[in-house]
Amino acid sequence: MNIQYKIHRTTIVATALVLGSLTFSNVAIADEVVPETTVSAQKMDKITDWREDYAYTLGVQAYVFGFPYVYLPSLRWDWVTQPKPEGNLTPYAPLNHFSHMLKLGDASYRGGGAPNQDTLYSMAWVNVSKEPFILSHPDMGNRYFAFELASIDSDNFAYVGKRTTGEKAGSFAIVGPDWKGTLPAGVKRLSASRTPTVVIFGRTLVDGKADVPVVNALQEQFTLIPLSLWGKKDAKLPESRDVWKPFDPSTDPLAEWKTMNRAMTENPPEARLAKLVELFGKIGVGPGQDIDKLDDATKRGLARAAVDGRKLLNQVILSGKLGKQVNNWNIPPKIFGRAGLADDFLLRGSVQCLGGIIANDPEEAVYYNTALDGSGQPFDGAKQYSIHFTPNQLPIVHAFWSLTLYDPTYNFTPNAIDRYAIGDRDKDLKKDADGGLTIYIQNTSPGKEKESNWLPSTTSGAFLLVLRTYMPGEEIVEQKWAPPAVTNTNKKGKNDL
Repeated sequence: MNIQYKIHRTTIVATALVLGSLTFSNVAIADEVVPETTVSAQKMDKITDWREDYAYTLGVQAYVFGFPYVYLPSLRWDWVTQPKPEGNLTPYAPLNHFSHMLKLGDASYRGGGAPNQDTLYSMAWVNVSKEPFILSHPDMGNRYFAFELASIDSDNFAYVGKRTTGEKAGSFAIVGPDWKGTLPAGVKRLSASRTPTVVIFGRTLVDGKADVPVVNALQEQFTLIPLSLWGKKDAKLPESRDVWKPFDPSTDPLAEWKTMNRAMTENPPEARLAKLVELFGKIGVGPGQDIDKLDDATKRGLARAAVDGRKLLNQVILSGKLGKQVNNWNIPPKIFGRAGLADDFLLRGSVQCLGGIIANDPEEAVYYNTALDGSGQPFDGAKQYSIHFTPNQLPIVHAFWSLTLYDPTYNFTPNAIDRYAIGDRDKDLKKDADGGLTIYIQNTSPGKEKESNWLPSTTSGAFLLVLRTYMPGEEIVEQKWAPPAVTNTNKKGKNDL
């Protein structure tokens, strides 16, 4: 059927302003008025392809907002259902059970992820949709430990640990967003998760290889018990690996949207975000939405948005522009760890989620990173560097700090002394004559008298540094302190600037 259309220039301009785009090649524009013409249904399909552009432009924003609902379900499926080879540091355990890292990583591990040399991890995926789970730990003495708890949106909602709940043995209830009830005596209720799906990152300080068995014994006493089994003698939680597999982007260009929609349906975003969720719903994204029911133009737009949305998040991470830069060190924003609660969904989707899965609150730990020396030049393992802290410049922490070096794949680099990090817990660190501290960063020993302060680098090519501060002091939390610049101490040659 043919339909008669009279299109005026003013109408076109107004439409372009509202919709943000319009394909003019299909419309003949006269000086004042487009003559009445007959437009076939086939041509109308082309004219209405604004739907693709609208789905694309809004879809990129929806992808940034919803990325945690793609990434975390993918990790959950991998960690819960996919067995790992011996020695792999990637978690593997049934739902509602801990997966413990039982040894410190070294250069033989090539799985990336910038592992630390400070703590052993205890990770878990927990489902509190039906009832609370009770997290318990033994008396931890004076040892640093922390259980970071986040919802599936990647934002933290609670901590259990030395800083927040103390070192004494304790039991803490993890509750879902709608749970109401009474807890047993001696069980403390944590702030509620915003979603039924919870991820736990536990970290327990380990002082070198000799301390690993001691930490392993503590890890064996970490428990997750559902409220219905609490207090029952010899109660044992059945193992379940029943989590759904995310849709496969390699076979379906709309897979990530389908994963996002399913995850949001099971774990709805906060009620305060209803208007934003309603807007994304106009292109089929959000709780209860069905991508398969969308028109072809919208599907094309969403397929493009998923590709470019992921590129955008990676570009944001590589730019280092969302935080603060001092002495070429990148400092995470103060809202890091709960960026979505501050409505910074770009920070949440990029650095916080894609870059770290979840991230510590600054009060728990602040991580600084750099790949540049003080003059702004990229690190090169063929050169020699140092970082000098004056007596009043060392990081003030209530737990400890460490400096770790990684190659460009975010793995440790092999070296003659098997040292991958250095920090205030290293008992043989030598202070400078003035009470300051100098750390030497290079691929060969700086000499026997300085070797205690040597952090080995790559033999050549790029590397990066991460300075971790645990339970940082107020100056670090408030970003009034920053690490000193890393100095290139290499003797300049003809190829050096």
